[in-house]
Amino acid sequence: MQMNHVEGSDHGPIKLFTLTTCVWCKKTKALLKEMNVAYEYVDVDVLEGADKEKVLDELKSFNPHCSFPSLVINNNCIVGYQEEKIKEALQGP
Repeated sequence: MQMNHVEGSDHGPIKLFTLTTCVWCKKTKALLKEMNVAYEYVDVDVLEGADKEKVLDELKSFNPHCSFPSLVINNNCIVGYQEEKIKEALQGP
């Protein structure tokens, strides 16, 4: 399974699980782009078979409900479009 990489400034490992049809997923991608954050993402709804199962298993380890978007920043998962939480998580300690 191939994650898509987006260039930007490094804030540690960031993974975004999205659906191509989800407006909140698009808003999350736009926010990360606006903040110039490097991240990896996967559009789960375009995957099939074993690739989809593997991604969903990984997503379940962070978000058992498998809702979208799920943004994993340094192994902490932010579910849904939560601009303030995302900005806070990217500010660091």
